[in-house]
Amino acid sequence: MVLTLKVISCAINYSDGILKEEGLRESQKKYRLTKLPSLIEYFGYCLCWGSHFAGPVYEMKDYLDWTERKGIWASSTPSPLLPTLRAIVQAGICMGLYLYLSPKFPLSRFSEPLYYEWGFWHRLFYQYMSGFTARWKYYFIWSISEAAIIISGLGFTGWSASSPPKAKWDRSKNVDVLGVELAGSAVQLPLVWNVQVSTWLRYYVYERLIQKGKKPGFLQLLGTQTVSAIWHGLYPGYIIFFVQSALMINGSRVIYRWQQAVSNSVLRSILAFLNFAYTLLVLNYSCIGFQVLSFKETLASYQSVYYVGTIVPIVCLLLGNVFKPARKPKAQKAE
Repeated sequence: MVLTLKVISCAINYSDGILKEEGLRESQKKYRLTKLPSLIEYFGYCLCWGSHFAGPVYEMKDYLDWTERKGIWASSTPSPLLPTLRAIVQAGICMGLYLYLSPKFPLSRFSEPLYYEWGFWHRLFYQYMSGFTARWKYYFIWSISEAAIIISGLGFTGWSASSPPKAKWDRSKNVDVLGVELAGSAVQLPLVWNVQVSTWLRYYVYERLIQKGKKPGFLQLLGTQTVSAIWHGLYPGYIIFFVQSALMINGSRVIYRWQQAVSNSVLRSILAFLNFAYTLLVLNYSCIGFQVLSFKETLASYQSVYYVGTIVPIVCLLLGNVFKPARKPKAQKAE
């Protein structure tokens, strides 16, 4: 899966390098390849050991700068030992939690009669705990991969603007654990979950589906999520999950627009909590399909909670078309 993204991005960046800079987006200008990489450079990039099995994906341009000691690597870089240690400790905690929780909330429960004997709230809680448990194995492997890229030096992304400046190691950061579990909006999830793949999808799919002079909408998001589903594998559960995620993100945008439109601080806080609860509900409901993969089991688990995680986003989208928040007037320029 990681190799697929690298091959595609490398080809597209070389194609962008043939084009004139005029009319290219900033990301295209930044990562375009004006020269065809050698075979050693190409295979080195594709099979780089630190990210070969679990990511993260990164750009060929950055890889070449790192190997040739150009750009931010031209001068001496800070020691990677402490950030590497932090990533390894995080990986250990995540694996420990996964090993503790997984026997208590097995996926096999969704196909057992006992699950269907429970009440609605019990089944909904089990769906939440099932998704919560499964995420820790991803947190583990991404933390280990982050440590590998950091210790190599490739994870270095420059210095912060603070005083004194601090070294940043964001290139290999693939997840923000608290950012996922405490996300206040579904729109935030691509920024904190599988971060580098989300960035790849934005650069190479989402932005390229937007026609010049037009704003992106639901179709661009749905197209991007469909590409992500096919990339994961042609299983019904993946397709259902990523279509669900497109609905989830758009429904969350509606709640956020209402939240920004109100001036009352109490009402705004209530809407902020509703967006948090909405994200928690729909995310863990949707991710059952990502885990079980089977069409029959996915629909059965959704049906067991009366499709609440599908109905709520659709209701939000419909209400968003009825109750459209008034746009704030633009500030007039001083003459």
